[in-house]
Amino acid sequence: MEDLFDLVIRKGTVVLIDDVSQLDIGIRNGKIAALGENLVYSEQTPVYDADHLLIVPGVVDAHVHFNEPALGHWEGFATGSASLAAGGCTTYIDMPLNGVPPTVRLGALERKLEAAEGSSTVDYALWGGLVPGNVGNLQELAEAGVIGFKAFMSCPGGEGEDIFAEVDDLTLLEGMKEIARLGLVLALHAESEEIVSKLAAQAQLEGKREPLDFVATRPIAAEQEAVSRALYYAEQTGCKLHFVHISSAEAVQVIEEAKAQGLDVTVETCPHYLVLTSADLDRLGPVAKCAPPLRTAEDQDRLWEAVIGGKLDMLASDHSPCPSSMKQGDFFEAWGGISSAQSSLELMLDEGHLRRDVPLPLLARMLSTEPAKRFGLYPRKGEIALGADADLALVDMKLSYSLQASDLLYRHKHSPYVGKTFGCRVTATFLRGTQVYGLHEGVVGETEGAWLRHAAAGGESRG
Repeated sequence: MEDLFDLVIRKGTVVLIDDVSQLDIGIRNGKIAALGENLVYSEQTPVYDADHLLIVPGVVDAHVHFNEPALGHWEGFATGSASLAAGGCTTYIDMPLNGVPPTVRLGALERKLEAAEGSSTVDYALWGGLVPGNVGNLQELAEAGVIGFKAFMSCPGGEGEDIFAEVDDLTLLEGMKEIARLGLVLALHAESEEIVSKLAAQAQLEGKREPLDFVATRPIAAEQEAVSRALYYAEQTGCKLHFVHISSAEAVQVIEEAKAQGLDVTVETCPHYLVLTSADLDRLGPVAKCAPPLRTAEDQDRLWEAVIGGKLDMLASDHSPCPSSMKQGDFFEAWGGISSAQSSLELMLDEGHLRRDVPLPLLARMLSTEPAKRFGLYPRKGEIALGADADLALVDMKLSYSLQASDLLYRHKHSPYVGKTFGCRVTATFLRGTQVYGLHEGVVGETEGAWLRHAAAGGESRG
């Protein structure tokens, strides 16, 4: 008996939660309605032939900076989400900085939503922020639908009245109490401001301004100390924690020990810590500057061991774009952020699977399933399964190419990966069953990305 589908994606190599199988995917009303070999469907059903293609769940990128309102000329929802679609990402969570004002009060959230509505190629959720003076505003942000809250334990940079300031210890403690009461997650940039600021001042006095001098001002010890302090506060408050962009196996081990003691904590790393090293930073300069900084090749190998050992929960891009002019001149003054959102999936398939033989289901769980689960988007997002949104990335695992600046859909076409040869390439991306990107077509169709509110606020989408 023929089944009625809006689309059938035929004979793809499908990455499931713990297996890889050649399957047809039947899609109805934007959802995955059938998975199986040789599905039966009518002759009128549109068919996408995925023979020889890998199909993975659409990436859920929990860490991007699109900088609206006010700083869309750095990167806005339109260009940022288009680049994500080109990289196989179908859902992202936008950080509360560097927009002006930052998303630390309800009015700022409303302004961000106005900027996003009708502009995003793919679905999105939003982080709220925890900064000194706004603990009393967290409830209104939670009720409005933010996915969780973000705080910095070291200075994030920026100038002016509406900057996103780092938390002092009392704000962190009181904020964690309130976030625990609200039942949401606190995401933390964990580096000790006490350590990094004094080392940076010392480097300034000594005239040390080179890339490796910058690395020395942000040692692994600064990350470890901040992680340990935050975990102590979590133990006291019951707050759920998520550590963003962890760069060292030493910090991962501290978090692993806390998990074993029963703390509700997760940890992400970023592709740049798994692909680039401090030697690349020295070679490439400010385009590869980020905080925490890139580490040594030996540190990177230990981080890969943590990935393979299941000690890291998820991967996120930490896409932090800026105009190209801000990536020039004095290294210490250059903007610290890597433009990378378009490349996350290809980087991890290339370096992780093709080069290091990391199993595909593990990479898919880290890129999609685990972030969806942690931030309240699962089972709608994050997995190729019956009833889930038909969010899919199709990848040709034999299509090698060298990334050129002209391939990038960012507003400013710089990235440390320009010139890198990848052993695979995203060829199509589907959002809720509709193709939103094709390798030869570019971004296609209507702009239909929807806002995904946290389940505690009703969980409905607006798009």
